[in-house]
This record gives sequence, C-alpha cells and structure tokens, in this order.
Amino acid sequence: MGGIVVWSEGRLRDPDEPLLSALDHGVTVGDGVFETCGVVRGHAFALTRHLARLTRSAVGIGLVAPDLEAVRQGAAAVLAAADGIGRLRVTVTAGVGPLGSGRLPGRQTVLVIGGPAAPPAPVRAVRVPWVHNERSAVAGLKTTSYAENAVLLAWAKAHGGDEALVANTVGELCEGTGTNVFVERAGELVTPPLSSGCLGGITRELVLEWSARAGLPVREAAAGELPYTVLDDVFAGLATLALTGSVRTVVPVIALDGIPVSVGPITEQVQRLYREREAGDLDP
Repeated sequence: MGGIVVWSEGRLRDPDEPLLSALDHGVTVGDGVFETCGVVRGHAFALTRHLARLTRSAVGIGLVAPDLEAVRQGAAAVLAAADGIGRLRVTVTAGVGPLGSGRLPGRQTVLVIGGPAAPPAPVRAVRVPWVHNERSAVAGLKTTSYAENAVLLAWAKAHGGDEALVANTVGELCEGTGTNVFVERAGELVTPPLSSGCLGGITRELVLEWSARAGLPVREAAAGELPYTVLDDVFAGLATLALTGSVRTVVPVIALDGIPVSVGPITEQVQRLYREREAGDLDP
C-alpha cells in the first residue's frame, strides 16, 4: 500500500503483513478506540490532546488506559520512517476476545499508522435521513465502531456530497461523520454543545479556545439553540456553515444538498487564526 507506514508491537511493520488475530475484539465487534492527528512539518499536531482523548475514550468503554509512552514511541517511529505523511492514526482495541460481546482479560492491540492526506478544502455537505443517539453508551467517545458513520458518508457521497450532516434524536444539529459543525449567523459562529451527542473534536476545542483569546464571536451553543432546521436558514441566506476536523482543520461549507451556499466572514477570520496558531505551536 503506497505511502502507508505501520508500527505495532514495538517496531515498524510491512503494511501488507497480517498483524491482527481473527479473534481480535476490534475486528469481531468493533471493541476499540482511535485517534487521527493531522501532521504539520513532520509532527503529529496536538498529539497530547489527542492522546488524552484516546485515554478518555478507552476508559469510557471500559478498557484499561493505553500505554501512552508506547504510543508516542510508535508515532515517532512512523513519522521518522517516511516523508509526506499527512495523517497519523492510533488504534487501540481490547485485544483477543470471544466471538460475542464479552471481553477476555489480556493484552490490548495497539497500532500506529501513518499515511497521506489531502490538503484542507471546502466541503459540499448533505443532510441525511438518519440520526445519532445522543444517549448512546458511546456518545462522545471515539470508538472503532464506525459502521454508522460509513453508511452516512456513503449516502452523502451518493448524493453529491463530501460530508454528511446529522441530527440527534431530539432534532438538534449534531455533527458530521468525521467533523464538528459550526453555524455562522447573527454575527456569531456557534457549534452544537457536547450534550447534543457530538464528539468533542480537538480542532473544535482549539477553535473555541483560540477564538475566545482573539476576541472573535465564536462559542458553544446552549442546549436546544441549534435545531436541525437551522440548516434551512442557510438556503435563506440567514446562516452559513463551517466544519472542523483534525485533518481538514477549519473549512467552509460551499454547498448544501447540492445547492451552492455562501461562506461567512467569521469563518474566514477563524481560518486565518487557526493557520497562524497552528504554525506557531505544534502541540497546543
């Protein structure tokens, strides 16, 4: 596989080398967690924050906290092995287990993988006919059980989009399949609260922090403040949209359901701010 670098069990591996048991719980039931970092000037950006969330997700699904020093060693080995790596993915699973949902005590599986990434680009978003469960046992945790997101993204791509925008079960705007969403309206840029069931994205977190320090009108919404129907305001010219993600960084939505939409001025300010701060601190 071109451009892919793999680390496992303390050393680099051939990307085509079989590494997982057929009974690994990450394979049989998706029992694991992961993080994806953007790579900036050969460094995994905001790695400390990503590893803290990796630990929160692991503990949140009942796994032992992963060995972060080993993960850092793996990340360093992967990034030193090749130029041009654009993203770094860390995956931790429960290790070998039964065919059912029950776990067995034992050693976790840890993989660190580097690969290429496309540069940030504006997004064509699509609304989808399904919802995320904000009361799920894994809401807000970054788990490897991503089949739901795969279905949503495939539906969006089949309808001419790059990303899906999904509501939660009570009709609030929630998130994308791999992004957090921001709505720009009435002179503010506002993102759904974590109570909506969205993942607390690292880029989302940094945008909120950096914008507050810079005096920009960017904030987390109150519960219920952003109903899914706020997306109708985009078509009416009353709102615009932006998405954030670790590889995408901060990008505007330029089409919704196949219809071109405008880019907001605050979104453009936040984009510039993010580029400046990202360049100045690789592990904020």
